[in-house]
Amino acid sequence: MRVSAPAVLPIFRSKLQGELLALVLIDPARSWTIDELARRTGHPYQTVATEVRRLQDADLLEARTVGRTKLLMANESTPYISPLTELVLMALGPPLVIAEEFTNIDGVERLFIYGSWAAREAGQPGPPPNDIDLLVIGDPDRDAVYEAARAAERRLGREVNTTLRTATQWDTTTDGFTQKVKSSPMVEIPYPHDDA
Repeated sequence: MRVSAPAVLPIFRSKLQGELLALVLIDPARSWTIDELARRTGHPYQTVATEVRRLQDADLLEARTVGRTKLLMANESTPYISPLTELVLMALGPPLVIAEEFTNIDGVERLFIYGSWAAREAGQPGPPPNDIDLLVIGDPDRDAVYEAARAAERRLGREVNTTLRTATQWDTTTDGFTQKVKSSPMVEIPYPHDDA
């Protein structure tokens, strides 16, 4: 089965390759098993294992064995890692970075990226996105939301524009903004409580 390249930055061999690089490079201190990577990307174990071997052959990932478990991490000794990390972070990192920055905020029910980044991710043609439009559904502390958005901005190197809506507002409001967002591409960010 031929897997297409990620539409946000179609220089990678496949969307899976971009997703794997994003997961591993954005937090270089973390190590991953192939099972964890398969679960996070939603791809079959064997497909992920094949792509991991390619990344290891390219010297971008390294593995260490602890007991019977193979742990994968970024190969920080290769000169490609720093520029590749920056590129992956800007192009494919927004959902991961935003999920991390919003992890400890109570009252967040759902997170979505909409606007130009979501449109490019959905394969709609257009210029590279200059910013990230973020929709926060729930009843969180506004100061905590804006602080998390600023932290994400620093990491992503681009502005994160945040819109807050309660679940009731999102479900029942029919204003122009809500209708436009609902009818446009949206990327739901896997929020940490979704992994539980």
